[in-house]
Amino acid sequence: MFHIAEPDEIKAGKVTDVYFERTIQVLKAAGIQKRVVMEIRATHLPDRYDWAILAGVEEALRLLEGLPVDVDGLEEGSVFRAGEPVWRVSGEYTQFGIYETPLLGMLCQASGVATKAARCKKAAGHRPVLSFGARRMHPAIAPMIDRAAYIGGCDGVAATKSAELIGIPPAGTMPHALILLLGDTVEALKWFDRVIDPAIPRVALIDTFNDEKFEALRCAEELGERLFAVRFDTPSSRRGDMVELLREVRWELDLRGYRHVKLFV
Repeated sequence: MFHIAEPDEIKAGKVTDVYFERTIQVLKAAGIQKRVVMEIRATHLPDRYDWAILAGVEEALRLLEGLPVDVDGLEEGSVFRAGEPVWRVSGEYTQFGIYETPLLGMLCQASGVATKAARCKKAAGHRPVLSFGARRMHPAIAPMIDRAAYIGGCDGVAATKSAELIGIPPAGTMPHALILLLGDTVEALKWFDRVIDPAIPRVALIDTFNDEKFEALRCAEELGERLFAVRFDTPSSRRGDMVELLREVRWELDLRGYRHVKLFV
């Protein structure tokens, strides 16, 4: 079995902290029905964060759909600051109090991812930023995480289901597995070029077997103008200084007339 909650279970309020269930039991037994306003805000942001990006709104609205409540708040992708209310939910407490746990979870996690993505994109400037994080999260929530990253500013996502959810083509290069199985970087690139749709950019992974500089040159010599970029996935144990390595490879490619080849990290 997969250790996840089904959508129907979340919608039924089964993913909540037990004290909310007990609170509602007590209120109903005491005959108390009060209209309240739940206000959601971040009391503080991480150090040196002046702003954050709100995400998770679509799921939060789906969670509250059909309940006798009023919702007022910022739109998905809005910028907010510490202390500023981002959402208000109004209604009779026993009708929606049980949803505080999943509601906060949906907004908090997605907003955290969107905010990090926005900071990465802001630092990258005009350079494209892709979300390749599916292998570092539970697959059940990978589409949600990638969607939040896209809202925050990522230009694309690698996971196929995530891309389907967003409505964009998935973005990716090639894995080490392909190169290991074919036994050579250029051989893997040649087969990729023969088989894969020409509309897909040709990006060579260059750190599997040999020095990145020489592998980059071999790939450029093989594909010429068809080579869109070379990708570095270099662990720190190989060359150490990634920035210096990028400068070296850029210099070598430019020197030999391959200025069109981009560097993908």
